[in-house]
Amino acid sequence: MPDILAFDLLNKHLSVSRETFDRLKAYHDLLLKWQTRVNLISADTISEMWKRHFLDSLQLLKHIENTDKKIIDLGSGAGFPGMAIAIAGASNVHLIESDGKKIQFLKEVARITKTDVAIHHARIEDKATPAGDIIISRACSPLDKLLSHSLHYVSHETICLFHKGKNYSKELEEAKAHWNFQYIVLPSVTDTPDAVNQQGVILKLTNVSKQTGVSKREGL
Repeated sequence: MPDILAFDLLNKHLSVSRETFDRLKAYHDLLLKWQTRVNLISADTISEMWKRHFLDSLQLLKHIENTDKKIIDLGSGAGFPGMAIAIAGASNVHLIESDGKKIQFLKEVARITKTDVAIHHARIEDKATPAGDIIISRACSPLDKLLSHSLHYVSHETICLFHKGKNYSKELEEAKAHWNFQYIVLPSVTDTPDAVNQQGVILKLTNVSKQTGVSKREGL
Protein backbone atom coordinates (compact mmCIF):
# COMPACT_ATOMS: atom_id res chain seq x y z
CA MET A 1 0.00 0.00 0.00
CA PRO A 2 1.41 3.42 -0.92
CA ASP A 3 2.39 5.58 2.05
CA ILE A 4 -0.26 8.21 1.40
CA LEU A 5 -3.03 5.59 1.38
CA ALA A 6 -1.69 4.02 4.58
CA PHE A 7 -1.57 7.46 6.23
CA ASP A 8 -5.16 8.16 5.14
CA LEU A 9 -6.31 4.72 6.33
CA LEU A 10 -5.00 5.32 9.84
CA ASN A 11 -6.39 8.84 10.01
CA LYS A 12 -9.80 7.68 8.91
CA HIS A 13 -10.14 6.09 12.34
CA LEU A 14 -7.49 7.81 14.50
CA SER A 15 -5.48 11.00 14.68
CA VAL A 16 -1.95 10.09 13.56
CA SER A 17 0.60 12.84 12.99
CA ARG A 18 3.02 12.74 10.08
CA GLU A 19 5.90 12.31 12.54
CA THR A 20 4.21 9.31 14.17
CA PHE A 21 3.41 7.83 10.79
CA ASP A 22 7.05 8.12 9.72
CA ARG A 23 8.06 6.10 12.79
CA LEU A 24 5.35 3.53 12.08
CA LYS A 25 6.61 3.35 8.49
CA ALA A 26 10.13 2.63 9.77
CA TYR A 27 8.62 -0.18 11.86
CA HIS A 28 6.74 -1.46 8.81
CA ASP A 29 9.86 -1.47 6.64
CA LEU A 30 11.95 -3.18 9.31
CA LEU A 31 9.30 -5.87 9.68
CA LEU A 32 9.39 -6.56 5.95
CA LYS A 33 13.17 -6.84 6.08
CA TRP A 34 13.19 -9.23 9.06
CA GLN A 35 10.26 -11.26 7.74
CA THR A 36 12.56 -12.79 5.13
CA ARG A 37 14.46 -14.67 7.86
CA VAL A 38 12.15 -14.64 10.91
CA ASN A 39 8.46 -15.59 10.76
CA LEU A 40 7.00 -12.50 12.42
CA ILE A 41 3.54 -12.34 10.85
CA SER A 42 1.45 -14.62 8.66
CA ALA A 43 2.60 -14.38 5.04
CA ASP A 44 -0.96 -13.92 3.76
CA THR A 45 -1.35 -10.70 5.79
CA ILE A 46 1.73 -8.92 4.42
CA SER A 47 -0.12 -7.19 1.57
CA GLU A 48 -2.68 -5.80 4.06
CA MET A 49 -0.24 -5.11 6.88
CA TRP A 50 -1.37 -1.53 7.47
CA LYS A 51 -4.95 -2.64 8.05
CA ARG A 52 -4.52 -6.13 9.50
CA HIS A 53 -1.74 -5.28 11.94
CA PHE A 54 -1.15 -1.54 12.36
CA LEU A 55 -4.72 -0.22 12.33
CA ASP A 56 -5.96 -3.30 14.19
CA SER A 57 -3.44 -2.54 16.95
CA LEU A 58 -3.73 1.24 17.03
CA GLN A 59 -7.51 1.15 17.45
CA LEU A 60 -6.90 0.19 21.09
CA LEU A 61 -6.00 3.83 21.71
CA LYS A 62 -9.70 4.64 21.23
CA HIS A 63 -10.41 2.60 24.37
CA ILE A 64 -7.50 3.76 26.55
CA GLU A 65 -8.38 6.97 28.34
CA ASN A 66 -4.95 7.60 29.85
CA THR A 67 -1.96 6.55 27.73
CA ASP A 68 0.39 7.12 30.68
CA LYS A 69 -1.06 4.09 32.47
CA LYS A 70 1.04 0.93 32.68
CA ILE A 71 0.14 -1.28 29.72
CA ILE A 72 1.29 -4.90 29.51
CA ASP A 73 1.24 -6.69 26.14
CA LEU A 74 1.12 -10.46 26.62
CA GLY A 75 2.81 -12.54 23.91
CA SER A 76 3.81 -9.48 21.92
CA GLY A 77 5.30 -11.39 18.98
CA ALA A 78 6.19 -8.89 16.28
CA GLY A 79 5.01 -6.05 18.54
CA PHE A 80 1.30 -5.96 17.81
CA PRO A 81 -0.41 -4.33 19.50
CA GLY A 82 2.05 -3.09 22.15
CA MET A 83 4.89 -1.70 20.06
CA ALA A 84 2.50 0.03 17.69
CA ILE A 85 0.67 1.91 20.45
CA ALA A 86 3.99 2.76 22.14
CA ILE A 87 5.18 4.40 18.93
CA ALA A 88 1.84 6.21 18.73
CA GLY A 89 2.23 7.74 22.19
CA ALA A 90 1.52 5.25 24.99
CA SER A 91 4.34 6.03 27.41
CA ASN A 92 4.50 3.03 29.78
CA VAL A 93 4.25 -0.09 27.63
CA HIS A 94 5.71 -3.47 28.61
CA LEU A 95 6.14 -6.14 25.93
CA ILE A 96 6.38 -9.76 27.08
CA GLU A 97 7.68 -12.27 24.54
CA SER A 98 9.40 -15.66 24.94
CA ASP A 99 10.95 -16.04 21.47
CA GLY A 100 14.54 -14.80 21.40
CA LYS A 101 14.55 -13.82 17.73
CA LYS A 102 11.39 -11.79 18.17
CA ILE A 103 12.94 -10.11 21.20
CA GLN A 104 15.89 -9.07 19.01
CA PHE A 105 13.46 -7.68 16.44
CA LEU A 106 11.51 -5.72 19.07
CA LYS A 107 14.70 -4.20 20.43
CA GLU A 108 15.72 -3.15 16.93
CA VAL A 109 12.32 -1.57 16.30
CA ALA A 110 12.61 0.35 19.57
CA ARG A 111 16.09 1.54 18.59
CA ILE A 112 15.22 2.55 15.02
CA THR A 113 11.99 4.32 16.00
CA LYS A 114 13.47 5.81 19.19
CA THR A 115 10.62 4.37 21.25
CA ASP A 116 10.87 4.13 25.03
CA VAL A 117 9.34 0.72 25.70
CA ALA A 118 10.12 -2.05 28.22
CA ILE A 119 10.88 -5.39 26.55
CA HIS A 120 10.79 -8.54 28.69
CA HIS A 121 12.23 -11.84 27.41
CA ALA A 122 9.92 -14.18 29.31
CA ARG A 123 6.93 -16.47 29.04
CA ILE A 124 3.66 -14.77 29.84
CA GLU A 125 2.97 -17.22 32.67
CA ASP A 126 6.12 -15.99 34.39
CA LYS A 127 5.76 -12.78 36.39
CA ALA A 128 8.00 -10.61 34.23
CA THR A 129 6.70 -7.34 35.70
CA PRO A 130 4.31 -6.26 38.50
CA ALA A 131 0.58 -5.83 37.80
CA GLY A 132 -0.50 -3.35 35.17
CA ASP A 133 -3.35 -0.91 34.72
CA ILE A 134 -4.21 -2.28 31.28
CA ILE A 135 -3.51 -5.76 29.87
CA ILE A 136 -3.59 -6.22 26.11
CA SER A 137 -3.11 -9.25 23.90
CA ARG A 138 -3.69 -10.11 20.27
CA ALA A 139 -4.01 -13.60 18.78
CA CYS A 140 -2.26 -15.13 21.76
CA SER A 141 -4.35 -17.84 23.49
CA PRO A 142 -7.98 -18.82 24.08
CA LEU A 143 -9.55 -16.53 26.69
CA ASP A 144 -9.67 -19.12 29.49
CA LYS A 145 -5.96 -19.88 29.12
CA LEU A 146 -5.08 -16.23 28.58
CA LEU A 147 -6.74 -15.26 31.86
CA SER A 148 -4.89 -18.04 33.65
CA HIS A 149 -1.55 -16.79 32.32
CA SER A 150 -2.33 -13.14 33.00
CA LEU A 151 -3.78 -13.39 36.52
CA HIS A 152 -0.57 -12.30 38.25
CA TYR A 153 -0.54 -9.12 36.15
CA VAL A 154 -4.09 -8.21 37.14
CA SER A 155 -5.30 -6.15 40.09
CA HIS A 156 -8.94 -5.34 40.89
CA GLU A 157 -8.63 -2.10 38.91
CA THR A 158 -6.99 -3.66 35.83
CA ILE A 159 -8.72 -3.40 32.46
CA CYS A 160 -8.12 -6.14 29.88
CA LEU A 161 -8.40 -5.39 26.16
CA PHE A 162 -8.13 -8.59 24.14
CA HIS A 163 -8.42 -8.92 20.36
CA LYS A 164 -10.57 -11.93 19.56
CA GLY A 165 -11.85 -13.63 16.42
CA LYS A 166 -15.20 -14.99 15.31
CA ASN A 167 -15.31 -17.61 18.08
CA TYR A 168 -15.21 -15.03 20.87
CA SER A 169 -18.68 -16.01 22.16
CA LYS A 170 -17.56 -19.60 22.68
CA GLU A 171 -14.39 -18.42 24.40
CA LEU A 172 -16.42 -16.21 26.72
CA GLU A 173 -18.70 -19.08 27.73
CA GLU A 174 -15.76 -21.40 28.39
CA ALA A 175 -13.99 -18.73 30.45
CA LYS A 176 -17.10 -18.08 32.57
CA ALA A 177 -16.80 -21.61 33.93
CA HIS A 178 -13.60 -20.66 35.77
CA TRP A 179 -13.52 -16.87 36.04
CA ASN A 180 -15.55 -13.98 37.38
CA PHE A 181 -15.50 -10.89 35.20
CA GLN A 182 -17.61 -8.21 33.60
CA TYR A 183 -17.20 -7.61 29.90
CA ILE A 184 -18.13 -5.46 26.95
CA VAL A 185 -17.80 -6.59 23.32
CA LEU A 186 -16.31 -3.75 21.27
CA PRO A 187 -16.51 -3.82 17.47
CA SER A 188 -13.25 -3.82 15.56
CA VAL A 189 -12.71 -1.04 13.02
CA THR A 190 -10.95 -3.54 10.76
CA ASP A 191 -13.97 -5.85 10.62
CA THR A 192 -17.06 -5.86 8.46
CA PRO A 193 -19.96 -3.78 9.86
CA ASP A 194 -22.28 -6.71 9.15
CA ALA A 195 -22.68 -8.41 12.54
CA VAL A 196 -23.79 -11.64 10.85
CA ASN A 197 -20.34 -12.00 9.32
CA GLN A 198 -18.45 -10.52 12.25
CA GLN A 199 -14.93 -11.93 12.35
CA GLY A 200 -13.16 -9.89 14.99
CA VAL A 201 -13.89 -7.92 18.16
CA ILE A 202 -12.12 -6.46 21.16
CA LEU A 203 -13.19 -7.84 24.52
CA LYS A 204 -12.99 -5.36 27.38
CA LEU A 205 -12.86 -7.22 30.68
CA THR A 206 -12.97 -5.71 34.17
CA ASN A 207 -13.19 -7.06 37.73
CA VAL A 208 -11.35 -10.23 36.74
CA SER A 209 -10.87 -12.89 39.43
CA LYS A 210 -10.50 -16.64 39.66
CA GLN A 211 -13.63 -18.44 40.83
CA THR A 212 -13.34 -19.94 44.30
CA GLY A 213 -16.87 -21.38 44.62
CA VAL A 214 -19.62 -22.82 42.47
CA SER A 215 -21.28 -19.49 41.67
CA LYS A 216 -20.08 -17.24 38.89
CA ARG A 217 -20.75 -13.75 37.71
CA GLU A 218 -22.21 -13.41 34.26
CA GLY A 219 -20.87 -10.75 31.91
CA LEU A 220 -22.68 -7.43 31.89
